[in-house]
This record gives sequence, structure tokens and C-alpha cells, in this order.
Amino acid sequence: MSRIGNKPIAIPEGVDVSVKDNEVNVKKGNISLTQNFESLISVEVKDNHIVVTRADDTKESRSLHGLTRSLINNMVIGVTDGFKKTLEVNGVGYRVQLQGNKLVMNLGLSHPVEVVAPEGITFELDGPTQNKIIVKGADKQLVGETAAKIRAKRLPDAYKGKGIKYDYEVLRLKEGKTGA
Repeated sequence: MSRIGNKPIAIPEGVDVSVKDNEVNVKKGNISLTQNFESLISVEVKDNHIVVTRADDTKESRSLHGLTRSLINNMVIGVTDGFKKTLEVNGVGYRVQLQGNKLVMNLGLSHPVEVVAPEGITFELDGPTQNKIIVKGADKQLVGETAAKIRAKRLPDAYKGKGIKYDYEVLRLKEGKTGA
């Protein structure tokens, strides 16, 4: 019994959902997301709701049932509201600049680090010293992946806290060797 998979997904006003073969397409305005699903799962649109059902009770179809429903729900949320991740850049001399759709970061390296926004992703800078990077987009997986790639450019230091971290991330700083 899948509690998540059995819930119908409400389709908001202005969102077009089409199911063709093993592919779901969710569109609102000029934003369009597509997701493939397995043949063990069937997706139907019934009176402003998306219903996800499975063919049988095998282990594989049970595991795909809730997953498929969650992926489609994330697509609907993505085209209506969108997703965002916020990163903080901490460190003396660490700076971030936005040049078009490209982030240029000075992270204490001998060269500036550049990150180009993939298709469907936008960057914003926030905070009093422009030290917060906001990654926005309709595709939840792409937003998370892009934020992780930016964070990987300079992971937070365990001793001083310098680097790029998520805004919700709490760093537990270690004592140095003189603190013992």
C-alpha cells in the first residue's frame, strides 16, 4: 500500500498536463517539463487531477508507484511556483559577481571560478555584501544539482568556516591543535 502513490495530484489553473505513451508533459506558459515513467505504472488525467496507479503488487511496481507520483507532483509545483536553493559564501576576500547568466567567484584560489547557468536555471545575489547565491528553476533535480556543483567549488572548512554552504547548513567548527 503506497500512501503517497495513491494520493491524486490537483492540477492548478493554467497548467496543461498531457500523457502520451510513457511520458508526462506538464506545461504552464513557456515553462515545460517532461518525465518518462515505467510501463508498470499508469498515469491518467481525470477531472483536474492526475491519478497514478500500478499494474500489480510486485516489489518493482510498488517501489515505482510513490516515486512516479512524487516526480509528477514536483513537476506541477515547479511550473507553478518553482524551486530555489540558497547558498552562503563565507570567508575573507571571498566575493561573488553575476555577469549575465554566469557566476564569477573569487574563492581564495589563484583564478576566478566561473559557473554558467544551465538551461532553465537563474542565479540571483542577495544579502548586504552580495554573499548569498540563490539558484532558481522549475526542475527540482536540476536546481539541487546546480547548487551542489556550486558548493563543491569550495566546501566549508571545518576549522574556520570559510567556503560555500547551504543557508540551512549548520557548521560545527573544530578546535585547532592549540585548543586541546
